[in-house]
Amino acid sequence: MSEALHRRVEVHPGCEAVVEFDPDLTFECVPQCTWCCHRGVPLFDGERADLARYVDPEAVTARVGDRDVIGREDKGREEYVDVDGRACHFLGDDGQCGLQVDHGWKPARCSVFPLSVHVEGDDLHVSLHESAGQYCEGLNVSDWRVVDHLDAFLPRALWDLPDPTTE
Repeated sequence: MSEALHRRVEVHPGCEAVVEFDPDLTFECVPQCTWCCHRGVPLFDGERADLARYVDPEAVTARVGDRDVIGREDKGREEYVDVDGRACHFLGDDGQCGLQVDHGWKPARCSVFPLSVHVEGDDLHVSLHESAGQYCEGLNVSDWRVVDHLDAFLPRALWDLPDPTTE
């Protein structure tokens, strides 16, 4: 991997990440895209308690392996959903995330998208999610360089998790 695509960046004070994507990559959510909402959302340690401040987690999560996951559900419409008519529980009829709109909060996995995170040794590595290039309409449509705003994508809590992998 070239040095331009493999560099260390301070994201939060004392928290660095190794960036493994083109530093010129830009991103801005495109209204009504919702591709990132078409799958279940795994919750990291502590996020179930955060979610409980807004809704009953029992009503919207399932246990998958060793993680709680916000489930997908049939939305009964064709707009903003996956080909099977399902999407994240919190995706509203308007194509917006109810958690973010109503409460100003979203799970770390949602914040990270369209990036993905994994750990190698002691380093947090950040790359473009493997399918984002194919499906995410928000890539390279603005002047907002991802590398300059990593703090908006990578919550500080990721550095405290034993395994912040987002794939």
